[in-house]
Amino acid sequence: MKAIRQHEFGGPEVLGLEEVPDPEPGPGRVRIRVAAAGVHLLDTALRRGQRGGPFPPPALPMTPGREVAGTVEATGPDVDEGWRGRRVVAHLGMASGGYAQAAVAEVTSLHAVPDRLSPAEAVAMIGSGRTAVGILRIAAITPDDVVLVPAAAGGMGVLFVQAARNAGATVVGLAGGPEKTARVRDLGADVAEDYRDPDWPERVRAALGGTAPTLLLDGVGGEVGHAALDLLGVASRMVMFGWSSGTVTPLTGQDVAAKSLQVTWVTGPRMLAMPGGLRALETESLAAAGRGDLVPLVHPPFALADAAGAHAALESRATTGKVVLAP
Repeated sequence: MKAIRQHEFGGPEVLGLEEVPDPEPGPGRVRIRVAAAGVHLLDTALRRGQRGGPFPPPALPMTPGREVAGTVEATGPDVDEGWRGRRVVAHLGMASGGYAQAAVAEVTSLHAVPDRLSPAEAVAMIGSGRTAVGILRIAAITPDDVVLVPAAAGGMGVLFVQAARNAGATVVGLAGGPEKTARVRDLGADVAEDYRDPDWPERVRAALGGTAPTLLLDGVGGEVGHAALDLLGVASRMVMFGWSSGTVTPLTGQDVAAKSLQVTWVTGPRMLAMPGGLRALETESLAAAGRGDLVPLVHPPFALADAAGAHAALESRATTGKVVLAP
């Protein structure tokens, strides 16, 4: 089979396509013929040799990728043969190997793919979707909320916009560039602004007619996160879960006290401690997509051989929605 292999840390160019043997599933495992493999911003950090949250830099050489969807084609010695031929999606956890034509996964990690979902959409919901669902549990959006979503055209951002709209809240979405901003508006955001425009905070204030946001879903951080923080009203909530800008939103105790903010960090230990753990979040995410309550947005798939291009596009913010490879 063909797989992406990485022999050194560095830029996207270290990702190369090679011919390797098909992996053999051991006890408790299956081999999946991969139809879609998820590409995550965390993958780019690991590629550079950096730590990605709980994920340490990988041992080299390796095949990146932790989210796959496809069809089970082989089972380990103690696995129910009934899995063969089924459409499944799995998060590989601390393992890797997703950027390939076939990948091995623990049978306990498998989920059946809902009929209405494509492999790429299933990958979006097993990765970005499960994180988004955990964040939404904590956010507890109500019809009275004015929800501010930075990076609203990203894999999780589009789900936040939909969830807030479904809850009856007012939705303010930020995105980079007119094309992404238009996409956010099409998703149902009441206000959609380009965060590359230095006047975007004033434009949001004007659009809201003096009403302040009550909830900030911040996975961007940096200058955008800080400007969004300034827009929040008294007794608002700030749910933090990442720093795609490269730095966490600067926040002091004085910032919290000045507006009586409720600040929560969701990813990491808080999410792992949720009832049912990550498995329950995956189940909930896929079920929501299966019902049509949440519709993942998928960027046009990259070919497996162009994994380097997928990484470069993701790092330069040239993508909209979930990024996937199509082996």
